[in-house]
Amino acid sequence: MICLGEWQELIVVKRVDFGIYLAEQMEDETRVLLPKKQVPEGIRQGDHLRVFLYKDSKDRLIATLTEPKLTLGKFAVLKVLEVGKIGAFLDWGLEKDLFLPYKEMTARVSAGDEVLVTLYIDKSRRLCASMKGIYELLATNSPYRRDDTVEGRVYEFSDNFGAFVAVDDKYSALIPSHEDHSFLHIGDVISAKVTNVKEDGKLDLTLRERAYIQMDDDAKKVLSVIEEFAGVLPFSDKASPEVIKRETGLSKAAFKRAVGRLYKERKIEIGEKSIRIIR
Repeated sequence: MICLGEWQELIVVKRVDFGIYLAEQMEDETRVLLPKKQVPEGIRQGDHLRVFLYKDSKDRLIATLTEPKLTLGKFAVLKVLEVGKIGAFLDWGLEKDLFLPYKEMTARVSAGDEVLVTLYIDKSRRLCASMKGIYELLATNSPYRRDDTVEGRVYEFSDNFGAFVAVDDKYSALIPSHEDHSFLHIGDVISAKVTNVKEDGKLDLTLRERAYIQMDDDAKKVLSVIEEFAGVLPFSDKASPEVIKRETGLSKAAFKRAVGRLYKERKIEIGEKSIRIIR
């Protein structure tokens, strides 16, 4: 059986001007083309060749010797090249970019993002990417122990559980919901400390130490923005998230944390509709 999205060893059954045709058996009618530019020198009819099978821009089954970054049933970190009306297109190392439909996103992505995805075959028999199902594929046999510092990539959020993280893009981990992770986005690579290794091998993480460091940076940024407004910011922490984001580049939660820090340090006064630097 010709298997889309997988590596297969096939037989060279015919040579043509634009490449060679491959099949499982010499007499098979189902054949797939390996384009001329990829045909190995000296290859002959009857030779065996290991190829990866996908579909080209015209939706035709095609073979390649190029190693894709992702195969069926696996997961990988891929870069978002562009976002269109029906989804995003990812770089997976082949000539035709990999399509990520909106319905398979756990959060909206932007060009330049790097996200964890799996590969699946849709109802139209096309290879597509999905940001769903990563949890089931991550390993639970990490070498890490409590108090170890690890790096991981955020791949999904849950209101009930928290932020799901793939440590080393491989191991299953979670930042519990009681931890503030409002400043995180899908695809962020974070440094965190292991607080617990569960019986099933999954890791619990904390960002608390990092959050304090981030809060210092955010507080400095807020002070700088207030200075740009001649020492009086024309809105308070009660402003809409959109206004806060536009003027400071921070989420409302991060802004409120930074303002709280500055207030405790007696560097600002907070009014109903403004924030003023204390000179």
